[in-house]
Amino acid sequence: MLYRMFRFGFRLLFRLVYRWEIRGAEHVPSEGAVVVCCNHINNLDPPLLGSALERPIRFMAKEELFKIPVLSFLIRRFGAFPVNRGAADKRAVKQALTFLKQGEVLGVFPEGTRSRTGELGAGHTGAAFIALKGKAQVVPAAVIGPYRPFRSVRIVFGPPLDLTGYRDQKWTSQSLRKVTDRIMNEIGTLRAENHSK
Repeated sequence: MLYRMFRFGFRLLFRLVYRWEIRGAEHVPSEGAVVVCCNHINNLDPPLLGSALERPIRFMAKEELFKIPVLSFLIRRFGAFPVNRGAADKRAVKQALTFLKQGEVLGVFPEGTRSRTGELGAGHTGAAFIALKGKAQVVPAAVIGPYRPFRSVRIVFGPPLDLTGYRDQKWTSQSLRKVTDRIMNEIGTLRAENHSK
C-alpha cells in the first residue's frame, strides 16, 4: 500500500514538473525474476525507474542512507535495501538473490554511482553476476535528462537480452565482463537512439 502511495506521488512529480516520457515499458516481463540495468545521472533515477513500471522494483542503496531516520523509512518503503559500496557486500548480494528467487524485479545501476558528466561510465560486473546467478531476465534501460523543471526527462526500456550462451557455462571474470559490456552497450544504444527523438 505504501509503495503504491509513494509511486503515485512520484508519478505526479515527474508528470507535472519534469514532463516525463516513458518508452518501451512493455519490454519488462509481467512476471518472473527481472534485473533492470540502467545508467545513473541523478538521485531521482531510482524513483523515476520505479514509477515508470507497474511491477514493484527493488533497489540497492548505499548503506549510509539508512542511517538517516526519516529517509531510511521512506526508501525502505520504496523497495530499497542497503549495500556497502566500499567492499564486496555478500549480504546485499544474498538479499538481491532472495528477491529474484521470489520472482521480483531488481533495479541496478551498473556504474555504481552517479555520472558527474551525464556520460555513460564503465559498468561493474556485480549486476551481471546477480542476474546470472538469480536466473533473471536482464532488461536494459536508459534515463535521458537533464532533470530540470519543465524540461522533458525520458526513461527508455529495451527488450530483454538473450544471455543463453552465458547461463550454462562456468562464470569467470572474463565472461562476467563480456556480459557487463553487452549490458552497457545496450544502455548506450538506448541513450543514443532516444536522445533527441
